[in-house]
Amino acid sequence: MKYCKTCVMPESKPGIVLDELGRCNACVTSIEKKKVDWENRWNELKLFSENAKRLSGQKYDCIVPVSGGKDSWFQTLIMAKELGLKVLCVSLGAHMPTEEGIFNLNKMIDDLDIDIIKIMLKPSSYRKIRKKCFLKQGEPNWAEHCAMFSCVLNVALLYEVPLIAWGEDIAYEFGGLQTNKSTPSAITINKNDLIKSKSIQDWLDNDISPRDTFFYTYPDYEKLEKANIKSIYLGHFIPWYGRRHYDIVKKRGFLERKKGPLSGNHLDYDNIDEKLCEINIWFKYIKFGFWRSTDQCCYDIWNDHLTREKAVEIVNNLSKQFPEEYFKDFLNFHMITEEQFWETVEKFRNQDVWEEVKGEWVLKFPLT
Repeated sequence: MKYCKTCVMPESKPGIVLDELGRCNACVTSIEKKKVDWENRWNELKLFSENAKRLSGQKYDCIVPVSGGKDSWFQTLIMAKELGLKVLCVSLGAHMPTEEGIFNLNKMIDDLDIDIIKIMLKPSSYRKIRKKCFLKQGEPNWAEHCAMFSCVLNVALLYEVPLIAWGEDIAYEFGGLQTNKSTPSAITINKNDLIKSKSIQDWLDNDISPRDTFFYTYPDYEKLEKANIKSIYLGHFIPWYGRRHYDIVKKRGFLERKKGPLSGNHLDYDNIDEKLCEINIWFKYIKFGFWRSTDQCCYDIWNDHLTREKAVEIVNNLSKQFPEEYFKDFLNFHMITEEQFWETVEKFRNQDVWEEVKGEWVLKFPLT
């Protein structure tokens, strides 16, 4: 396993390719972004916005999917205040929100004075799907990702909203399987690296009724085209950087995590709105040998905020930490034992990345 020469991303991440200079595709993307005519891209975004206003009539111009996190707050700020659209925010409610998550979502609504629809998935079905995704795929948050993308498009159809503004294209920004160039359209977001090739149908047994899967089911592309719904990535039109977004929304009232960064995290403001996502992210460490601190440090390197030397120090210091803060919550919510949890961990441990030394699992190829 090799690491990028300019950031700290390992080639074990699906979709990461190192070029002849040892640079990963995400680093190459960060260089390409500096050559973009962002003023021209902004003008393109204005055209999307003007078209949405023309089509919406007296209804909503645009949907922005939100969690109350720094990025979705920034997205809403751009669409509602900078571009002047009538925005409807759609939030997939967290079943175990944090204090900061509740505060930030409410503060965002108050700050930007916008309407919001909050969708709470049926707890029994949601729990079963998450548990299956964890035990069979080692990725419990697949359920959220599927439902988030699907529920937003379904709301757009129900309310006849012509434009949806997502954040960044994760494959293009972070290096991934699906995208090697920036495009404005996000209409196939249900096929991105978070969803892969699966659909909700892959998780249905006799214990889950198809009638409970409306918000997990992505609409047909033909139906979306007929309804003239456009779905876009704001990251195509605006240089995307979470730290900058944080600086902007903090001045408007965003609250970082009161107790400081979570275990394994370098930042105290990233993905802090709910309690069930850290285990999902930590499983990348088991499968690919990296997790949260690598992602956070790479993003800072790509945006010239951190040196690789300092990032190596941070990642090696934080990666071994287990996300203990909400571990008991995770077990209780999914109704599994610690024994079941660790059995599942070992089922997904990638032994091309890990080796056992004196009874302890260590990375075969440490970051240097």
